[in-house]
Amino acid sequence: MGKKIMLVDDAAFMRMTIKNYLTKAGYTDLIEAGDGQQAVETYEREHPDLVFMDITMPNMDGLEALQAIKNIDKSAQVVMCSAMGQEAMVVEAIQLGAMDFIVKPFKGDRIVQTVQKILP
Repeated sequence: MGKKIMLVDDAAFMRMTIKNYLTKAGYTDLIEAGDGQQAVETYEREHPDLVFMDITMPNMDGLEALQAIKNIDKSAQVVMCSAMGQEAMVVEAIQLGAMDFIVKPFKGDRIVQTVQKILP
């Protein structure tokens, strides 16, 4: 499919879960970052077509990383992932330029549908 997708979450299990869903759907160019700081550095180096990013992470949270990535690339396509009860953060993420958000725990079909909607 040729689209590069970056998965950002401090929990390796969550990155692996998303990776499995995407791989089954045919997306194979997947890169990972374990926190917001790594995400910004990796984005600058790799320029992925889409980013799935957790909100709550150490070092630099997802909202700060979203802002930093948008400063690097105004057209960056970022989907935020958050746990239940973080609605205020989700609203802030959308205001900062996130394309969409997915609430954890998420279902594989929701992730794949989101990717297909954003990356034609």
